[in-house]
Amino acid sequence: MNLDVATTLCREFEGWRSKPYLCAAGVPTIAFGATRYADGRAVTLKDAPMTREAGEELLRWHLEQECLPAVLRLCPVLIAHPAAANALCSFVFNLGAGRLQSSTLRRRINQGDWAGAKEQIMRWTRGGGRVLPGLVRRRQAEAALIAIT
Repeated sequence: MNLDVATTLCREFEGWRSKPYLCAAGVPTIAFGATRYADGRAVTLKDAPMTREAGEELLRWHLEQECLPAVLRLCPVLIAHPAAANALCSFVFNLGAGRLQSSTLRRRINQGDWAGAKEQIMRWTRGGGRVLPGLVRRRQAEAALIAIT
């Protein structure tokens, strides 16, 4: 499945940083929001800077090797809905597969309730206990992809 849309969403909403930093949740992060490298090591604040090319490769690796398999395992109906699958890959990259696994969003998708799925994805806009404008915009973009399913 082509993940160009998920890649674009993650690039846009995660932003680029070549040096490790603490994300809003206080987790060491690098590149386009990666908290781990492809070899499984956690990012630390003492890690060397990363080139943009390496950051692009790391983002694609996470989307292809972790996010998409998790999305299709949890929501097998999405194999026939690539736009929604891209939206959920962005969601999983941002929040992790565990959040999708235990969510009403997952149930709505697997029921084919696309309106309900759009409503549910918009519930995931908080960070640190408050609504974050960047998360609102990200969820709106993801919801728009679910809408065209």
